[in-house]
Amino acid sequence: MDQAAEFELLVLKASGQELADNIKWSSARLLCIAGDFTKYDGHAVQQINRNIELIRYLRFGEEFLPLELVNAVQATSAVDEKPLVVAGKPKPKHDHKSITEQLAQADQSLPDIFDAVKTTCIRFGDEVQCKTLKFYVAFKRLKNFASVEIRTNVKVIYVFAKVDPATVELVEEFTRDVTICQLYRRIGRLR
Repeated sequence: MDQAAEFELLVLKASGQELADNIKWSSARLLCIAGDFTKYDGHAVQQINRNIELIRYLRFGEEFLPLELVNAVQATSAVDEKPLVVAGKPKPKHDHKSITEQLAQADQSLPDIFDAVKTTCIRFGDEVQCKTLKFYVAFKRLKNFASVEIRTNVKVIYVFAKVDPATVELVEEFTRDVTICQLYRRIGRLR
């Protein structure tokens, strides 16, 4: 961000040195909240290579303030493939394949299923965004509601959905609870 120093100074003055030192700029984004936006605002945001979201608000009396995501842009950057050097030794490269490599190497059934999952997730509303990251595809409104991974070696597509497991029927060999407490129970740390 171009104004990182000014923002850190404001945080330093308002909240102290400790909080200012803990600001992480790797995934910074700008939220523009207003009563309405023009089509030119949306176009301008599309032209800037920054993480910017336009959010419209409406007031309903004194109690309700609904927010609606109007437009969101994710900054794109080339992924640096140089190996990291730590204490004079190069860090070993991971052996995981990216989502695009997984899709390219899969037989036709997995990309077809992936397209069906993607289409279903996008149909959940006009504000749904699909972002392809290195190892998975994220679907979000204001926050991620589902992440999709592909494993060509076992011919499986994993969909991690943010759902309360108590509200759905878990089907053996098809769905499972992967909340942190459930994972600890599975490995025997919690009883």
